[in-house]
Amino acid sequence: MGDEKQVKYGEIVLLLLKSGMVSEKQVRHAMRIRQKLTTPTSLINVLKDLGFVTDELVRKALMDTRLSIRIGDFLVELGHLSQNDLNSAINIGKEREKELKLGEILIKYNFIDEKIFNRVLSMQLGFPLVDVNMSLVDKVLFGKVPISTIVEHQFVPVKTTDDTVLVAFGDPLDKKNIEIANKFFGGKVRPAISGKKSLSDTIKLLMNLTAGKTVNVDSKTVTGIVNSLIVAAIKEECSDIHIEPQSDRLQVRFREDGVLCHHKDFPVDIIPTLTSRIKIMCGADIAEKRRHQGGRILFEYDEGSIDIRVSFYVTIYGEKIVFRLLKQQRELLDVQTIGMAPNMLSRFLEDAVYQPSGVLLVTGPTGSGKTSTAYSCINHIKSPQVSIITAEEPVEYVIDGIAQCSIDPSINMTFEETLRHIVRQDPDVILIGEIRDHASAEMAMQSALTGHKVLSTFHTEDSIGGLIRLLNMDIAPFLISSTIVSVLAQRLLRRVCGACAEETSPTPIQLQRLGVSASDLQGARFMKGRGCSHCKQTGYRGRIGVFELLVLNQLVRDAILEQKTSYEIRQISIEHSGLITLLEDGLVKAAAGITSIEEILRCLPKLSNPRHLTEIRRLSGG
Repeated sequence: MGDEKQVKYGEIVLLLLKSGMVSEKQVRHAMRIRQKLTTPTSLINVLKDLGFVTDELVRKALMDTRLSIRIGDFLVELGHLSQNDLNSAINIGKEREKELKLGEILIKYNFIDEKIFNRVLSMQLGFPLVDVNMSLVDKVLFGKVPISTIVEHQFVPVKTTDDTVLVAFGDPLDKKNIEIANKFFGGKVRPAISGKKSLSDTIKLLMNLTAGKTVNVDSKTVTGIVNSLIVAAIKEECSDIHIEPQSDRLQVRFREDGVLCHHKDFPVDIIPTLTSRIKIMCGADIAEKRRHQGGRILFEYDEGSIDIRVSFYVTIYGEKIVFRLLKQQRELLDVQTIGMAPNMLSRFLEDAVYQPSGVLLVTGPTGSGKTSTAYSCINHIKSPQVSIITAEEPVEYVIDGIAQCSIDPSINMTFEETLRHIVRQDPDVILIGEIRDHASAEMAMQSALTGHKVLSTFHTEDSIGGLIRLLNMDIAPFLISSTIVSVLAQRLLRRVCGACAEETSPTPIQLQRLGVSASDLQGARFMKGRGCSHCKQTGYRGRIGVFELLVLNQLVRDAILEQKTSYEIRQISIEHSGLITLLEDGLVKAAAGITSIEEILRCLPKLSNPRHLTEIRRLSGG
């Protein structure tokens, strides 16, 4: 009978039953729920979702009984790994990776994320999990061990508690490493698990500091460091560089495909010289360290030049510096290939882009591709018969045949001043880089009232939010109602890497967060990237636009005049204006395997539950 239960429930659940941490009734209830789920999941995960057990309870049960379960079986039973993936990893170990342990194979071939693996290993072995950085390392204990030994055996002492030394290991299962650590710390080592990369990076930093106590930094060295960071970011096609002083290091991160990724760490000694060098490059005040500043760099490199906007933000550890990289010659997108669904694109062109007058707003947060979309519209309608003039800060795309003006507040060439002169230039189409206050919003509306077509970008969460924000800027409702022809909200989601994509199913928690049931997603084919050399192990490569198009019909205009709530305007738009929400458009693209469910949940607002996938596809023409 016990063997039957073991097969039915799994070793961990059986252990929890024997220890009294869950009851037979709770396990049977979890089994019934598990059988009803359309997405396969482990019994232990169902018990956790129901709140019957926690990771800490599982850890305690394992520690109390010292039950020996192989790590692969443990991962499968906890639902972090499929049996097929485990079998594949075992075969890889037998055929071509005989020197590697199973855990190393699972991580190297992206069967599992290293953080998840370490968390499960911590649970299995009862070792604490430590995210090592410079501030955690006990420098006195570190000094007792030769650097060569620490580099060879990859461990660092963290702290002393109750006559034991907590030591973080990259591989806590390597008995030789633990023996070496015990030799230096008097046989009182308590092993902890750490991520191998964070441990290795911390050891490198500690080596730099102990080698000469301070880093010898001259102007030439710092110049090379700054230049190499910018060139590396350009080659990686990043949009931003974050240079962040910490208590124990200078951290550099790159924003790639909209996500910040750790690039490199430098010792704290470099911070003052590096900051001064960047201030010189962008024309900021070197002596001012107490106030936030901004500047601009025109960076020349072998393959061209790039415009960089620099922001200095004063923090408790020094000035955080952010570079925004703006290529001067950027590839213009065709409005027909930016990723809009067929029906949405047709409506956008006919009811917004081709309209002879009125305001077209493109909204979204920073880095959502608003300017690219606005310029794709300008490029689409550009012709010798049309006069197009722009006011931008800065000019991001250079297009022949249109008059582009780059705003420069330092010489009093502000948006307000420029917009007053634009209307005297006899334009047909006006592009305002961004509506940022009451003055620029009212100028855009007044220009539309006099028969001009106005395109601009706006920072709001969704299309309805654009209308509400204009109302909050004290723009008269009748002005909004009579001049706005369309609001296009958008986001950029990462594309699933085509080289390592594999089919997946949404989990019950993901379905709950999306506000849908499995039956609502019939016909979907969701994909997820495992990670490979093409996508730098991220599972994503490139980005795709997700859109929400609001075309103002009479019912929506009346709702604005009556100053109805955003919820009411949204419902009217969905029912009578053919609005497809950002979440719905993202769901269609995820169901086609273009992006992932994780990206939808990370990036898209859920302001109402999406409709059935079949209905959204019918409306979008996808």
